[in-house]
Amino acid sequence: MAIAPIKVFDCFHPYNFGKMSFYMTTFIPATPFWNFELLEIYNVETKGQHTVVIGRSHIVGRPMSILMGRKGFPGNSTVTLTHSYTKNIAQITTQADIIITALGVPNYLKAEMVKEGAVVIDVGITRVVDETTEKGYVITGDVDFENVSKKASFITPVPGGVGPMTIAMLLKNTLLAREMKNTRIE
Repeated sequence: MAIAPIKVFDCFHPYNFGKMSFYMTTFIPATPFWNFELLEIYNVETKGQHTVVIGRSHIVGRPMSILMGRKGFPGNSTVTLTHSYTKNIAQITTQADIIITALGVPNYLKAEMVKEGAVVIDVGITRVVDETTEKGYVITGDVDFENVSKKASFITPVPGGVGPMTIAMLLKNTLLAREMKNTRIE
């Protein structure tokens, strides 16, 4: 709160988050920003689709649920926001055309929780102990990639999927901050 909203270009400032919630021009959090770019680059239809977001963090889950429901592309999706306490989550996810998971639970989303042809974006990143590796751990996503990939029409891997591009979107927000500062009317 002590930092000016124009300098908080990861959208963590309540002012920026509020503007995003009202679909006003502001920064989009870096990971949801990349998810939007990803959907656009691969021309994934979102209009009229049922999107299930797993995870309700202010960094990914809530912004994704807000943005996927907005008017425009990507967006115009019917959104269900779920989390670790959602009952019968598999019943909800098997109805989803698009699943975006950011729960932070390794291999949480199993193949039986996904309908054939669904789009699956895995944002979860967890270090799992693995003494057989040099580092002593492996990075694992929320999705059981090996099995879900057999059903999904599009799926992002972890590692090497959303993570590296999140950094790129943070840099893009930095450039947008510069443009906003230069065009701001005081």
